[in-house]
Amino acid sequence: MNEQTTDAPEANPNTEETLFEAPPMGEQERMVEAILFATADPCTVAELAGRMPHGCDPAEALVYLRKRYEGRGVSLVKVGDAWALRTAPDLGFLMQKETVETRKLSRAAVETLAIVAYHQPVTRAEIEEIRGVSVSRGTIDQLIELEWIRFGRRRMTPGRPVTFVVTQDFLDHFGLENARDLPGLKELRSAGLLESRPAPLLGEGSDDDDDEDDTNQSEMFDES
Repeated sequence: MNEQTTDAPEANPNTEETLFEAPPMGEQERMVEAILFATADPCTVAELAGRMPHGCDPAEALVYLRKRYEGRGVSLVKVGDAWALRTAPDLGFLMQKETVETRKLSRAAVETLAIVAYHQPVTRAEIEEIRGVSVSRGTIDQLIELEWIRFGRRRMTPGRPVTFVVTQDFLDHFGLENARDLPGLKELRSAGLLESRPAPLLGEGSDDDDDEDDTNQSEMFDES
């Protein structure tokens, strides 16, 4: 006689075996909410699981919590592979009096950052080829210090040059889930991140690009 077998439900890989029963999902939602509210930086599912009791499923709690925050003044957003609570985009104007005014990035820094964001992973030589002028080492160093770009994998080409990619902090600052959500040129210009005049042609410099060769060229910010 042939034995009949039934398919058993698969165990949740995010749930560890424990002698204690996991808290109800409603309580897990509250735990995730409390952690994200008190944490300045976005948290990954693994980081949430490390803080919650054994047997909890923070990934499932995030799904319910995100629905709960739909249409509210605070949104649960995904930043890269992490999660964070942020002010709803349409209510950002209410925070204007609370924010600190920052200086704009210099043209060289903005162009370098934009090239990394749209062409990552990209080497320094490729950045210079796209811009048409040499890139000051100080510009790249300060973008790294701001934690907006970081070193990526080395290219498997002669010399094995290092590449640059944008960071999770960059995505978080601009409210992006990943680099595919980057705005187009029109949106960048309307936000004041790009000038209306066309970029220099490949291989041609301009008077504004001479700042890369001056002693102050490595500065990231405009004084105005």
